[in-house]
Amino acid sequence: MTRILILGGTTEAAALAHGIAALAPGADVVTSLAGLLDDTPDLPGRLRRGGFGGAEGLSRYLADERIDALVDATHPFARTMAATASAAACRSGVPRIKLVRPMWNRMPGDRWIEVDDIDAAVDVLRTLAPAVVLITLGSRAVESFRCIDDMRLIFRMIAPPREPLRNPAMEVLLQRGPFDVKGERALMTERGVGALLTRASGGGATEAKIRAARDLRLPVIMIRRPAAPEGPVAATVEGVLDWLRNGGFAA
Repeated sequence: MTRILILGGTTEAAALAHGIAALAPGADVVTSLAGLLDDTPDLPGRLRRGGFGGAEGLSRYLADERIDALVDATHPFARTMAATASAAACRSGVPRIKLVRPMWNRMPGDRWIEVDDIDAAVDVLRTLAPAVVLITLGSRAVESFRCIDDMRLIFRMIAPPREPLRNPAMEVLLQRGPFDVKGERALMTERGVGALLTRASGGGATEAKIRAARDLRLPVIMIRRPAAPEGPVAATVEGVLDWLRNGGFAA
């Protein structure tokens, strides 16, 4: 029996698990989640939660569980996990592929300001000085903005931050995609949003905010993606399925 480990937590990872189940019903698919969210997705195959203990721990897991193929379908900004997966695959000799969703296309009317990290994004934000900012960087990014008190900061995230917001200028908006353009335009207009701060995550589930910002002529501070590790990369679920077929992991 072919055994495939998917490092998941993304829409693409879930679609891949279903795709493998349809392509190779006899395969043993294990989807690993970091455990940051409480909800449990309905996926075919087995589900595990929690970390592995770095590259050494993941390498040991691959050997102990007799994994035949490893698919890193984590978020494009999951730098640590991507490096861990690459190193563990090299140590264990298990074939690995990275699934990286396509980036959004820059269109006429987009006012993107691209930066390398959150610190640079904060510097740009201070220069622009909008009255209200919509920030979609996840709960872990809140700490980087605690020193800003001269503009309204709306943090949209799936799960609430672990620590309470002590800055009265901050607001948490708990929402989960997919979003639509009409709703995103309404949110930005009703809240008086003057700028959007986000990551170059790509994908269809959250593209509506980019299109809404374009329609409203709002500047978008865009944190660039980190480079993917060396090795095979696929932009789509179908690309990973082709890789599995060609490697003999699915028939």
